[in-house]
Amino acid sequence: MTGTVLVARLDNAGDVLLAGPAIRAVAAEARQVVLLTGPRGRPAGELLPGVSRVVEWRAPWIDPTAPPVTGPHVLRLLRTIRDTAPEQALILTSCHQSALPLALILRLAGTPRVAAVSIDDPGSLLDVRHVVDEEVDVPESERMLGLARAAGFELPRGDSGRLAVRHPLPEVRHLTGPPGYVVVHPGTSVPARAWPAERWARAVQDLVRSGRRVVVTGGQDEHGLTARIAAGAGQHGLSPGPVFAGGWMGGGPARLRGWRVDEPAFTAGWVDGTCAATGGRNWNGPPATYGGQRGRSVVDLGGRTTFPELAAVLAGACALVVADAGPAHLAAAVGTPVVSLFAPLAPAGRWAPYGVPVVILGDQRASCRVTREGTCAVAGHPCLSSVPSARVVEAVDHLTSIKETIR
Repeated sequence: MTGTVLVARLDNAGDVLLAGPAIRAVAAEARQVVLLTGPRGRPAGELLPGVSRVVEWRAPWIDPTAPPVTGPHVLRLLRTIRDTAPEQALILTSCHQSALPLALILRLAGTPRVAAVSIDDPGSLLDVRHVVDEEVDVPESERMLGLARAAGFELPRGDSGRLAVRHPLPEVRHLTGPPGYVVVHPGTSVPARAWPAERWARAVQDLVRSGRRVVVTGGQDEHGLTARIAAGAGQHGLSPGPVFAGGWMGGGPARLRGWRVDEPAFTAGWVDGTCAATGGRNWNGPPATYGGQRGRSVVDLGGRTTFPELAAVLAGACALVVADAGPAHLAAAVGTPVVSLFAPLAPAGRWAPYGVPVVILGDQRASCRVTREGTCAVAGHPCLSSVPSARVVEAVDHLTSIKETIR
């Protein structure tokens, strides 16, 4: 067994969650795992099994809002690494990121063994240079686990390699009501990944009309968006339906047209079956509810949950409807199926929620494919705006039927 190992994943919460299996492999062989991540990834890092301590640092070459590169900023990390004194370091990156700037800092800090994926010649910066075929869309979680294996770390026997979070999670029934609701998370980190707000409102309306309870979630800075969507759904004429004790709308899973279990969209390439941190409580009012009377068919939790609470909300859901955003990976980490409105800015084969049943909606062959643009350059945003809300309801029904069959 080795001593302290530093594992770096410097970007967002979803990226850190996807690193979970690689971190667990390291933790099985190390006395201590220190996770180096940015401020957006820290909430996820604190939930990962196997992480002993989280160190936060904003990498100027990765964080979109990072400060300029300055001597004091880099020296702060250098001193932190020296104080941590890792025996080894693994730098986890995506195909469009370079591990070499951090490898240089680790070398200057005296780290004796450094491993990373690198298509560039690293010179003496890396001891383990893991080369992958970037033409193949390997799921991001497996790509990072591959680096861990190349560095000599394997998952322990009995570990499935799926995403996971620490338990127990907080109690959230006072926010959501009983389990079995659908979570709708409309927020995204960049506009090009967003489904139009009016489509979200229509989808919420259609879900409620099909017999679903809906919980709308969002980050602290997304409360305005979630409120508009929840209220907009109510303006479309929701009926609260029958009410059970406690004021929650009942009814079992609706069965619309549905999809066969062997539906090609599920089995042949969208996802093979094989999160944005929400945080803070700056908005301290009660959860807003819509739907008339006391039916509470729609509950707005935008800005109301910490990251662990969001995990608990997702754990109680029968499905999550979300764009390409961090909560998709958080849902996968708690075993909840996902309907993903996925703009093809990056390959779904790499970035779709991992290890749970998933339905990908959106034109994956659109002209914006693999451009990684933050703002859509195609008029009308057709890759997502072409998806009707009825398709979302069908996808939720399909995934719920699969989950019930598995049970």
